[in-house]
Amino acid sequence: MPTSVLWAVDLLGHVYTLSTAGQYWEPCRDTHLEFRRISAVRQCCWGIAADNQVYLYVCSSDVPIRHREEAYENQRWNPVGGFCSKLLPSDRWPWSDVSGLQHRQPDGVALPSPHWEWEADWYVDENFGGEPTEKGGWTYAMDFPATYTRDKKWNSCVRRRKWIRYRRYKSQDTWAKIPLEDDPKQLPDPCNDLSVGGWEITDEPVGHLSVWAVSLQGKVWYREDVSHSNPEGSCWSLVDAPGDVVQISCGPHDLLWATIWEGQALVREGISRHNPKGGHGGTPLPSIGRCGAPVPSPPSLWRPLCFPSGAVGSSWSTVEPPVAENGIVHVSVGVSVVWAVTKDRKVWFRRGVSSHNPCGTSWIEMVGEMVMVNVGLNDQVWGIAFEDRAMYFRQGVTSSELSGKTWKAIITGRECDWSHSGSSSSLLNAGCFFGEEVRGVSECISNCTSASSDSVEGPGNGSIGGQLAAKEDEREEGEKEGGPAEVPGQDPQLNPGHSPAVLPWTNIDLKEPRRATSLLEPSLGLLPLGLDEPYHADGHLLWAWVSGGGCAVEAHMALKWFSAPSGLSPAVQTLAPPVTLAQVASWRKQIFHQLTERTKRELENFQHYEQAVEQSVWVKTGALQWWCDWKPHKWVDVRVVLEQLTAHGGVQDSILFIYYMVHEEKKCIHLFLNEVTVVVPVLNEAKHSFALYTPERTRQRWPVRLAAPTEQETSDWLALLSMSCCESRGVHGRPSPQAIWSVTCKGDIFVSEPSLDLEAPEHPLSCDQMFWRQIGGHLRVVEASGRGVVWGLGYDHTAWVYTGGYGGGCFQGLGSSTNNIYPQTDVKSIYIYENQRWNPVTGYTSRGLPTDRYMWSDASGLQERTKASTKPPSPQWTWVSDWYVDFSVPGGTDQEGWQYASDFPASYRGYKTMKDFVRRRCWARKCKLVTSGPWLEVGPIALGDVSIIPESPDAKGNIALWAISDKGDVLCRLGVSELNPAGSSWLHVGTNQPFTCISVGACHQVWAVARDGSAFYRGSVSPSQPAGDSWYHISSPRKQRLKQVSVGQTSVFALDENGNLWYRQGITPSYPQGSSWDHVSNNVHQVSVGPLDQVWVIANKVQGSHSLSRGTVCHRTGVQPREPTGLGWDFGIGGGWDHISIRANASRTPRSAPQEVGGDLKPPGMLYQKLCSCS
Repeated sequence: MPTSVLWAVDLLGHVYTLSTAGQYWEPCRDTHLEFRRISAVRQCCWGIAADNQVYLYVCSSDVPIRHREEAYENQRWNPVGGFCSKLLPSDRWPWSDVSGLQHRQPDGVALPSPHWEWEADWYVDENFGGEPTEKGGWTYAMDFPATYTRDKKWNSCVRRRKWIRYRRYKSQDTWAKIPLEDDPKQLPDPCNDLSVGGWEITDEPVGHLSVWAVSLQGKVWYREDVSHSNPEGSCWSLVDAPGDVVQISCGPHDLLWATIWEGQALVREGISRHNPKGGHGGTPLPSIGRCGAPVPSPPSLWRPLCFPSGAVGSSWSTVEPPVAENGIVHVSVGVSVVWAVTKDRKVWFRRGVSSHNPCGTSWIEMVGEMVMVNVGLNDQVWGIAFEDRAMYFRQGVTSSELSGKTWKAIITGRECDWSHSGSSSSLLNAGCFFGEEVRGVSECISNCTSASSDSVEGPGNGSIGGQLAAKEDEREEGEKEGGPAEVPGQDPQLNPGHSPAVLPWTNIDLKEPRRATSLLEPSLGLLPLGLDEPYHADGHLLWAWVSGGGCAVEAHMALKWFSAPSGLSPAVQTLAPPVTLAQVASWRKQIFHQLTERTKRELENFQHYEQAVEQSVWVKTGALQWWCDWKPHKWVDVRVVLEQLTAHGGVQDSILFIYYMVHEEKKCIHLFLNEVTVVVPVLNEAKHSFALYTPERTRQRWPVRLAAPTEQETSDWLALLSMSCCESRGVHGRPSPQAIWSVTCKGDIFVSEPSLDLEAPEHPLSCDQMFWRQIGGHLRVVEASGRGVVWGLGYDHTAWVYTGGYGGGCFQGLGSSTNNIYPQTDVKSIYIYENQRWNPVTGYTSRGLPTDRYMWSDASGLQERTKASTKPPSPQWTWVSDWYVDFSVPGGTDQEGWQYASDFPASYRGYKTMKDFVRRRCWARKCKLVTSGPWLEVGPIALGDVSIIPESPDAKGNIALWAISDKGDVLCRLGVSELNPAGSSWLHVGTNQPFTCISVGACHQVWAVARDGSAFYRGSVSPSQPAGDSWYHISSPRKQRLKQVSVGQTSVFALDENGNLWYRQGITPSYPQGSSWDHVSNNVHQVSVGPLDQVWVIANKVQGSHSLSRGTVCHRTGVQPREPTGLGWDFGIGGGWDHISIRANASRTPRSAPQEVGGDLKPPGMLYQKLCSCS
């Protein structure tokens, strides 16, 4: 799980962060500002400072925030002077946007705020649809607007070209003030509260955020166009609300609640992807009572709500407080939860909240008295106690128990003694406002120091923040006498007790007040100004606000927030020297050496005795199911017996017997485990199954498939059989640096130790003879280097680095290493399609033709997939979201997510035409897997692809590693070595468009594939210049879009979207871009080129003697310097493999005379020696 931080504000207005991997609060780097409110997400934090202005803190990242500005230069052909900028009166502007409707002169494009800077000057984009244009970058058409082409024709009367300029956001790791509007009439009021959310409204990687704010006048504002590429947004827009709003809370999805002065809650309706502000027409929505029933009219205690007419006012509904006498003063929402705090400090949980029912059904009172609560990621809850201002975390919050179990105090402190003297402005920072009179500063100090956990009953205590009860007798007596208590040493001039100064937006008492008292703007306490440190008597910080919107806490995480060793304070704990990993390793070696010596001493006196037992037999039996590959082709109940024999000398061998019945006759299948090449889990929605392969069954595509009734039994059998196979072959410990790594479509990771005979011409080793063993963990992509550095990527784009261990997950005990095993999670999306056909009477309906696909199907339309019947990929996965419409499918969608076409199957588009008779819509649902393995997370940037230089083990220096972020940014990892496989930092490499794939060769040649399917080569990359200097555009194969590229020592292979494998011809040291593409093969899913230019692929379909195998490991045979594309394929392990990495295998066979290879392809299994060297 990525490391995230919890944000908080103390009573002095100082901002702190607490990491999920840390134990101490760290002050914010920019400390010259004092804040009252903050709202954080993963990448940034919004806050309101003491001046009531909004500030933005963007966390620094190795990937810069870049925004591309575009301008189009338009020209028309003139019979006299040719193409020129003199256009017809009906034409577009000479300089315009892409539509031609808006005038856009490059010199007139300015930076939106001082927080941005230009990267470079304007330049022409010479890429058009994945193909390079002429040098000028012009594209031609017959008229405006039309379809443009890169070739000039005889009827091309107009042309245009695109100019690009990038701007970069520079105000990172500092509080940047959000600029106000240029028009004074549009200036928002000073802000009183804000909330950030909405990042799950869309499933697009643009990083959309919804920022809501409440002004001191009770108005609601929405910040437009806030996204990852535009973190500060563009402008504020006013949203009408039926009352004066005090506080607001926005959830990650479509929940938005707010509180008003009268103590009721407002719920925003109609929030969606295309309407993030919500709102829909119709009549005003009724109020919702405490038990979920409609309320005909509000009680006389509350001021009647005036709903404005029109669509805006009707988008709010009201929810009554749990108790009429104590209104709601604070509310916080998550994905499907709502927590609230009432005036009497009670905490309440709203039951029945969902996207379909955002108002919920009823209130449930929770234990504890809180000043405020905050709902963060995964609906986790934090709160600040009213009595001692300590921070608490709600434990036990899960998807099945959203209310949690208990509150647990966060007792961590600051690592260093950081202090900041108090000032008079700290009163405002803590949210102190004055009512009908303005009192002296010292009186406020007396009030604050005498605060207790009991609220003052009676008139004047109905304010939203409540009142602070005075415990000092002198103070109470002074109040009874009709005036405030006198504080010794106070200047009478500082206490104008009878000079009222009324602020209309702070007088919120519902009953007539007896006197003016110090109010807390909602539920925030004060700190005496004489104190330099916001500390309680027991040492913990005094908190005013907390925000967990950027803090991800999982059930399996071991947080260090709640414990301290034996009563020692954090300052004392730091005095003890920490135990380093080197010391632990030294102690383990010492203990192992002592145990070894003891064993030798105890066995020396008995070595002359004869062996009492020459061999031992260990048997395990079980009842499983076996898939019968012949008729009737079904799962059959069988009895399985595993016999393990241990002979003299510790040599082990195992046999697996499978007993089944055929026509009441008992039969048996046996497998010698020293012949089994792999034991692999099988992707099955309903069965806990696995398969066993032997060389013969690999060639036939006919594995032995078994299934256990429970997940635990499957894990036990899988671990036992895998360990027995490894013992039979003597394979133990971590893989060698030369190992071949692969990943199945289920996400399981396998390694195979390469033999020198793998490339030998005399006695070649066939691929079906290779032994694969499982390494713990779960990945989608794995990339290895010959120096032992291995990286992997999960389905959720999280990067992982190999720690050197083995095991984890179901592999425990002897099948797993004792250290370097860490928790690992992964999240993936499951997609189904809703299909409809147009009917002349009813329009589009779910009733299709008899020859149509299923109305609910997979992407191909061949398999029926409904919401009810679709399950996670395997029982190890669990759903973590509901079904939602996916708007990010290729081709675009309309506002409802539909794609249109003339018929099934066809090319789909995001808009409807007269000839479109069918349409489809993609639905997605996320599921999650929790496991463990020898992998450590590399954060915080999510990656879409990674490539490590294929070097030999004796290479020196840092290891080149390149990657593509999930947003298409190109990154170069610095500081990667054998001792530091995770590296130190990322170096961003600028591009003109998003990239999808990258590969670095053995001689530092870097190739990449852009999102439009074109290829690029990075020039001048070397160890001294790891990022190179410029990109060179490479044309893709004709009418093909590339999706992957792999670079070896001198060879470059690419794969297009149709499964065709291409080789780049004409690559020389003087011309590394090459000259043309040569077609090699089809039916390829993924390709990997090694350091010796060996080529391995994952084939889509391989026909065996018994079945068709999808996802088969294949090795290209006959690859030689004179024949770099090879001659044929050798088919290896297959059935469910998704990825392979050969880039660590730099084992060279002894050189011998080259063999002549004829034109006829050799049978599968014949391998040829590959002789090549780096040019």
